[in-house]
Amino acid sequence: MNKSDCAVECFKNGFNCSQAVFSAYSSELGLDTEMALKVAGAFGGGMGHTGEVCGAVSGALMLIGLKYGKTKKDDNEAKERTYALVKEFSRRFKEIHGTVRCTELLGYDLSSEEQLIAARDKGLFSSVCPKLVKDACEIVETLL
Repeated sequence: MNKSDCAVECFKNGFNCSQAVFSAYSSELGLDTEMALKVAGAFGGGMGHTGEVCGAVSGALMLIGLKYGKTKKDDNEAKERTYALVKEFSRRFKEIHGTVRCTELLGYDLSSEEQLIAARDKGLFSSVCPKLVKDACEIVETLL
């Protein structure tokens, strides 16, 4: 099974979209799966059901940071490379889905309990989100 399929399976097993994407690749980048699941745990539903940036996108961006992020005070080259890759990821994701915002991707404001329930009732987390997870994985894999 490839990484994007593993991420989708992780998502279907009850982890959020950010956890699914981030944990699928994290061990290759020196972070064990359990820690990756914890780190990414707050980013599902557009950052804790606030409907902001899609968790699958957040997970992918964390992977870019984990691999290329700045770790030394004067390493501005790493910072610029990381930002360039984030912009490229975002461009590609938007090319497919039109936006990186969870609320716009699902058509429901997840910060509203009523709309969160409506999104669940419509089955959006099982019909829309797996595709977002898969696409985020396929894009980030080309950038890592």
